[in-house]
Amino acid sequence: MTTWIECVPNFSEGRDRTVIDALAHAAGSVSGAHLLDVHSDAFHHRSVLTLAGEAEAVCEAVFRTTQIATDRIDLTLHEGEHPRVGATDVVPLVPLGDTSMDTCVGLARSLAARIGAELDIPVFLYGHAARAPEHCYLIDLRRGGLASLGEALHGSARTPDCGPGTLHPTAGATAVGARTFLVAYNIFLDTPDKTVAERIAARVRASSGGLPAVQAKGFDVGGRAQVSMNLLDIATTTPAQAFAAVARLADDLHVGVWTSEFVGLVPEQAVANVTEADLKLARPLAEHLLEPKLRAARSV
Repeated sequence: MTTWIECVPNFSEGRDRTVIDALAHAAGSVSGAHLLDVHSDAFHHRSVLTLAGEAEAVCEAVFRTTQIATDRIDLTLHEGEHPRVGATDVVPLVPLGDTSMDTCVGLARSLAARIGAELDIPVFLYGHAARAPEHCYLIDLRRGGLASLGEALHGSARTPDCGPGTLHPTAGATAVGARTFLVAYNIFLDTPDKTVAERIAARVRASSGGLPAVQAKGFDVGGRAQVSMNLLDIATTTPAQAFAAVARLADDLHVGVWTSEFVGLVPEQAVANVTEADLKLARPLAEHLLEPKLRAARSV
């Protein structure tokens, strides 16, 4: 049986269409790897690609996109809302079907070693692929931003798992890991006040006693407050539950929910018995579903 995986690399470019198109072309340039979705956001200045297919082909495709990002994205000129430490900021591998997490761990470690050796980028292994407890969580790696990470590397307070011990001069660092499905979900509020989004985010995230398995942060996105969430375990907290919690807290602050969006694709089980209207989605729900795109890719 062919080993299939999903990969959702995040790149620090959401504005230059020529660069985004080059990343997408590289992602789809390997036989056996399928580009399922591209989500770009100018305000966060970030693009998220969703690939799936034969494991080795997907890893090769991701390496090619990382090459493009290294050549064409300069973090010293980058300004965007989303926290980041790399041109290729994060590369998560996700098992599909009968593929084991251990398989994704091995693939992540091999890919990290190749990126470090061939592209001269320091790489940190995270999630199930982490070799050090302090590398398990992306939030810890990104805390303080690129400057803070550079200082930690310079002072030997943090050591990458692969590659050089200093930041790449324009591409920064990269995190490569293995994880289960994660749903990235943004809710836009009917207010320009970023502090409202920050207050709601503080209430819903798990680390402050909110919803379990939820990370959340408040942003100003084009003059509209946004609660940006990562739902780390969709069996524990679904998008509908996250939406309901944010809407309730917003109502307490006399603010409405304007719309919401998924970043990338969503497993069908995460949105079972949910409609676009229930979540005030900006795009049709069918466009976000992972399984139909996987079935189409497998039939090619």
